Amino acid sequence: MKLAAIADIHGNCVALEAVLADIAALGIDEVVNLGDHLSGPLEARRTADLLMERGIASIRGDQDRIMVELGAPGASRRIDHRQLEQSHLDWLASLPPTLLHRDEIFLCHGSPKSDSAFWLERVTEEGQILSRPIAEIESEAVGVEASLILCGHSHLPRAVRLRDGRLAVNPGSVGCPGYDSPKPVYHKGQTGTPDACYAILERSSRGWSTTFRYVPYDHMPMAELAQRNGLPVWAAALATGWVE
Repeated sequence: MKLAAIADIHGNCVALEAVLADIAALGIDEVVNLGDHLSGPLEARRTADLLMERGIASIRGDQDRIMVELGAPGASRRIDHRQLEQSHLDWLASLPPTLLHRDEIFLCHGSPKSDSAFWLERVTEEGQILSRPIAEIESEAVGVEASLILCGHSHLPRAVRLRDGRLAVNPGSVGCPGYDSPKPVYHKGQTGTPDACYAILERSSRGWSTTFRYVPYDHMPMAELAQRNGLPVWAAALATGWVE
């Protein structure tokens, strides 16, 4: 079995189109999507239309949940929410927070137990993002029987082999290579490249293997759109992969 995992598109439809084209060029037919599809100062409506049209197996991220909680179209002044119609919000609301795909691949957004928590990383009191100790990672996966567990949320591509043989993978972010956040303390997540990122997972007789793919695309129009919409941190991250 071979499939592609995508996550954290954040309304960057240009990056999504580039990633889907790369996946198709590699002859991969199956794609799973780990949430945070639309939020951000970019093209929420166009991204939603493409995802709904493709019918990709998807779950709801924390930002998708928040988008639904904002209410009907017009109820919020947020740039992304204002672009959406009720059909887009109904689609987001219909997505499950987790999913067992093909009876052997567990999909979650943050961790298996939370859509808004880092799983494979932790944020220190000084705002550094570090690898989480293996015992803590494993404790979050208690009760998950799948041989492959996929997560997103941190935007940082990472693969961790649990000591019982299960594989946990974060495919990185399709559309948002850097961000800053005040919670749990102020920190920056940054990949150092503006390229779109996803993962290819392949199962053989020896278990699951992982390949991370960085896909160049025409990213500067998205950076300029974020700047016009008043979010310079997004603009810098989209332009360079760094938060300035």
